[in-house]
Amino acid sequence: MIRILLILFTLTMLTNTINAQTKPLKVGVAGLTHGHVHWILGREDRGDIEIVGISEPNKALVEKFMSQYDFDKDLVFDDLETMLIEKKPEAVTAFGTTFEHLEVVKACAPKGIHVMVEKPLAVNMAQASEMQQLAMKYDIHLLTNYETTWYPTTHAAIDFLKKNEIGSLTQVIVRDGHRGPEKIGVGKEFLEWLTDPELNGGGALMDFGCYGVNIMTWFMQNERPIAVTAVTQTLQPKYHPNVEDEATIILSYKNAKATVQASWNWPIGRKDMEVYGETGAIFVDNGNELRIRYAEGYDGYDEKKYNYGSRKAPLDDPFAYFASVVQGEIKPGPYDLSALPNNMIVMEILDAARKSAETGQTVYLDK
Repeated sequence: MIRILLILFTLTMLTNTINAQTKPLKVGVAGLTHGHVHWILGREDRGDIEIVGISEPNKALVEKFMSQYDFDKDLVFDDLETMLIEKKPEAVTAFGTTFEHLEVVKACAPKGIHVMVEKPLAVNMAQASEMQQLAMKYDIHLLTNYETTWYPTTHAAIDFLKKNEIGSLTQVIVRDGHRGPEKIGVGKEFLEWLTDPELNGGGALMDFGCYGVNIMTWFMQNERPIAVTAVTQTLQPKYHPNVEDEATIILSYKNAKATVQASWNWPIGRKDMEVYGETGAIFVDNGNELRIRYAEGYDGYDEKKYNYGSRKAPLDDPFAYFASVVQGEIKPGPYDLSALPNNMIVMEILDAARKSAETGQTVYLDK
């Protein structure tokens, strides 16, 4: 009889554990002005998260999104603090200005609420450091979301590197961007702060330079570059009078180099990269298509093409991943694209890139 009771007790505990793990994560949305907010508002219900509250003071914007996504007005609050108190989310996704990321962490961390921000982590290293200190003090997860993190080709590239498919890594060229935020038709509220040097920390350098820096930091397993050199320009002053719309960042490592081209001047939107090793090259054409060229002779090569489907859940989506991290199902490694250690290095590099562009000199990072 005692044995049967023990078995029943064990089964009950296992059932409770499974139910606890599969219970949707209660998520609050901080701000609606970031164009990427459509990612979470328009997301199909996968049963992994539940939006329990939204904070946004812009009532016209709230009405617009309520009409588009048909969410309950009772979810919406004018300020973040009230939303946190009233709705008690377990985690918050930040979709306001980059400058507001620090304020979101200040509000959430003391309450033990985990935070995921849109890339980049912060507008500068000083704010990033304060965010890091708060996350560590209150033991919360602080993640940074990049679109390219969920590309199967991004992960295929590093898998090929680990398998020594193209020999030792020598250099990486990353190209990200589009025609410019106004030309591609981003929302008015997003455009206003995306082209504001204080609220965004800059222009194309911050908006798109962070992608390549994030991926290269991952490739290099958080090795900091020896030097950072950057050149910025404003080629469309009519549209971007206060920020750069063209940026090239060169990262110099002991045994490798990265060239990051961030631009609001590409005629065609792009997120692609070239990864070079001693014996071949990987061409990541987009999120699903990848080519590997194996060197033959002086300029010849044998090419293989790959086409990938979506990654398996929860590694296919930022919110599924966030829920799995908060619920303890996934433990992010320090090199991971979303992880805080990686993104602290990203911020250090972006700060150095801005300084290099302003002074016209290479910035050497202290070892």
